[in-house]
Amino acid sequence: MFTALKAGTWPADPFLARQMRRHWRRGHNRTTNQIIVRADQHNTRADDRGRLWLAVPGLQRRQLVKIPLNTTVAPTGTLRLILRGGKVEIHYQIDAATMPSSQRPCGTATLGVDKGYTEALTDSDGNHHGVNLGTLLTAESDRLKERNRHRAKLRSVHNSAALRGDHAKADRINRNNLGTVKRDRQAATHQARVRSEIFTAAHRVVDKAVVVVAEDLTKTFAGRKPLGRNINRRLAGWTKGVTAEALKNVSERRGSALVHVNAAYTSQACHQCGSLGKRSGDSLHCTMCRVVWQADVNAAINVLQRHGDPDITLHTPHHVVKQIVQERTDRRRSRLPLPDSSPPCKRRAESEPSECLTLL
Repeated sequence: MFTALKAGTWPADPFLARQMRRHWRRGHNRTTNQIIVRADQHNTRADDRGRLWLAVPGLQRRQLVKIPLNTTVAPTGTLRLILRGGKVEIHYQIDAATMPSSQRPCGTATLGVDKGYTEALTDSDGNHHGVNLGTLLTAESDRLKERNRHRAKLRSVHNSAALRGDHAKADRINRNNLGTVKRDRQAATHQARVRSEIFTAAHRVVDKAVVVVAEDLTKTFAGRKPLGRNINRRLAGWTKGVTAEALKNVSERRGSALVHVNAAYTSQACHQCGSLGKRSGDSLHCTMCRVVWQADVNAAINVLQRHGDPDITLHTPHHVVKQIVQERTDRRRSRLPLPDSSPPCKRRAESEPSECLTLL
């Protein structure tokens, strides 16, 4: 039995499992104003006047406690009864698909949004939402780098002590320095801050738009340029899934429509002429228009223009999208007047020959 306790295989032994449940130190719940009622332990009935009553088990055997409800909708599933201010609150889960839209209305515009790292969302009107997202992700990534570096040193000291036979020192390091309670608590706090920032940004977008056009980032594109170690580490914490979840949930709850479009080359093409430009940080240099655009705003406008595009659908391969973009650019260039490629002196000589001779 001692060997099973030391090896951690005691849950398979019925006697040891009972003893551990009896003597194991457990947490204490000091909540005294609420109880949980299972789905098969309560029922609802209506009286002669149409009032709905909820019956839950009481302290006496076969005696139910009846609670009057101020609604005509019967609660279902597992209930949480909270006694607060002399009244009983009944909490239960409902399906989000059948839930009516929130009382907070959505906007009336049609906006395209671009998901980013420094800002959670950028709309086609040029507004940035969730501007603290990049700061949160970068600070957490740098903190994890330093923490893991120190934990690796402590892990090496722990392994060295265990190999020397100094198990007391190894146990102290493992118990006091290599635990996971504080690490998990900090990770949960960081995730809560990130979700709050992203969901707030999604609400601000829906405040303006009844139709939200977003890029579909479920597919990855091959041929991406290799990035540095620090950039890869920080981008690994970029929560694109949380952003997609926020847009979906907020749009459903507030009654707006979420439309996904093809994301290929939306951040590399100029929204004015359609040609592929050169991306440099937060700037996009268009070689055809000779204009420098803000990259996120340009991408959001491209996403909005993809809505209803007959040639580029959601499932069009990215190499086909590039071919379509280049063909459109070539057609635009063919309609533009050709620039005069003659030398400057020759052009001036046709109008002012004497001046041109003087310059020569």
